[in-house]
Amino acid sequence: MGYTGINYSSPTLASAISNLTPAFTFLLAILFRMESVSFKRTSSVAKMLGTVVSIGGAFIVTLYNGPVVIAMSPSLRSQSPNHDWIIGAAFLAVEYFMVPLWYIVQTQIMREYPSEFTVVCYYSFGVSFWTGLVTLFTEGSDLSAWKIKPNIALVSIVCSGLFGSCINNTIHTWALRIKGPLFVAMFKPLSIAIAVAMGVIFLRDSLYIGSLIGATVITIGFYTVMWGKAKEVALLEDDNKANNEDANEADRDSPSSSQKAPLLENDNNNEHV
Repeated sequence: MGYTGINYSSPTLASAISNLTPAFTFLLAILFRMESVSFKRTSSVAKMLGTVVSIGGAFIVTLYNGPVVIAMSPSLRSQSPNHDWIIGAAFLAVEYFMVPLWYIVQTQIMREYPSEFTVVCYYSFGVSFWTGLVTLFTEGSDLSAWKIKPNIALVSIVCSGLFGSCINNTIHTWALRIKGPLFVAMFKPLSIAIAVAMGVIFLRDSLYIGSLIGATVITIGFYTVMWGKAKEVALLEDDNKANNEDANEADRDSPSSSQKAPLLENDNNNEHV
């Protein structure tokens, strides 16, 4: 759906709609009770504001250039022919709704079966199986679609399999088990700012004022969410500690514990007699 959406619209629209991943993840996490929301708690307010701010910063990086700060080669940003932006946007919206939905499902899987490498192995096998079926249906008898030549396509496949599927999915799965879906989704807008910086360093892209403003806004929103998550974890730890202390005091003050003392005293008295 993502590649089809790009084909019908443009990479710029795909980047812009991908910024909705944290918002979709936040809503789904609330729906499935993986995240709690309360306007009375500063941690919840920080998570909501940080999510909105990060999404806004990602839109600034994607849609606004502004004056050139560092002039390099002509911008490599290009758009594909406008076939049908409505259809393309629909495909992209479905894709970036299913991505956080997969985060939710994967988080639940890790709670039941906390083994990252096994889950990623089955995930990769399933993707390969269904992709093969789709290719058989779409390509038909065209056997040339299955041929891999020793050129940039082979390098792309190897890099995508190693970094995109293996390492990336393993780290994602591990982070989902440790921190949950919202924590992972919040890195999506941050990746756009990182991509801009790497484009300037390695691809000699020009740096625009819009990229700097957007990266700053993304960073502010990102750390706001992280602060909210950290404060929420600290509050949970304090509550658990207080509950444990109350439980220990209740055990000490319970009638069963008070009845044990006289029995011990009687036994000691009998021994002395």
